Amino acid sequence: MITAIIPAHNEAETLPATIASLRAQTTNPDRILVVSDNSTDETPEVAKACGAEVIETVDNTARKAGALNQALETLPREGLVLVMDADTQLVPHWIDTALTALEDPNVGAAGAVFQAAPPTNYLELCQHLEWARYAEEGARTRKTLVLSGTAALIRWEALETVRNHTGRWYSTESITEDMEITMALKATGWELRSPTGCQAVTETMPSIRMLFLQRRRWNLGALQNITTHWGSPVARPYIRQQIMLAVSVTLLWALILLTLISLALNGPTVPQPLWLAIGAVFVTERVLSIWDQPIRYRLFAALVIPELVYALVLQAAYIAAVWQKTTGSTGVWAHLTPTTDKELADVRH
Repeated sequence: MITAIIPAHNEAETLPATIASLRAQTTNPDRILVVSDNSTDETPEVAKACGAEVIETVDNTARKAGALNQALETLPREGLVLVMDADTQLVPHWIDTALTALEDPNVGAAGAVFQAAPPTNYLELCQHLEWARYAEEGARTRKTLVLSGTAALIRWEALETVRNHTGRWYSTESITEDMEITMALKATGWELRSPTGCQAVTETMPSIRMLFLQRRRWNLGALQNITTHWGSPVARPYIRQQIMLAVSVTLLWALILLTLISLALNGPTVPQPLWLAIGAVFVTERVLSIWDQPIRYRLFAALVIPELVYALVLQAAYIAAVWQKTTGSTGVWAHLTPTTDKELADVRH
């Protein structure tokens, strides 16, 4: 038995496409359950009109994790649970591909490889290419660092193992519940997969401000989860990842600063052959890592500078997250609300 759970806060606009993608699966879920969490729009009515079952959360202040836990409490502890975002569409063979991965009894869950819709502007293109590189790295390394919150098919047995070990399914203390459940599943001995065929299309951020808030939350959540699992072998690759991220941020900002100082003191100079060679290697990597993308996207990547500007926004969000963690902030959930013309809603649900 497969039960699809879709936590939704004010997702009346996106729900029809999400539910339609579940109906279009070559293997359909047995139940589709929409969890309306403090919605003020027509999310429950739209979900029912699409043929889904609906429950509404009660006094939930723990965001998506709290909504999921309340939904899980209503279900029989058997079969599989497909947890997916209300703004995501799955390819038709998604469930079948995930089921193939779960034929291995050691695999507790299979997650989505998410991608963006065809981009229409600079910011969407940068996010599209970032996610394409993330998918390429996952396919190459066959590692699942995060069981993506966009969609994941999880064994009930695996969820129960986590609950027996920690006293809960999803951590209400984490602002990135998908990464935390990933670490919890690994800590209890389960293997995870992100098959390349489990593709999902999800929303991108429409503005620099929304992108900054999203990535600040992601980075703060990662730091919170590492702290929670500190001392566990499961945390080691994530700690290494954070160290490399900190090094890359330091090096990039130092390079920019030193370049500006050099220009101010010496004026424009002819680049040295060594730096030209290093630059050529960097450009080659940026292009090859998205080689399956259209040629116009590869040409865009070869320009380097546009994506470098985008990287600075992401790194600024990382620095802000480190500051939040240092000062003890628990963060807020910056939610994209399509029904209000994509304005920022600070949702504490």
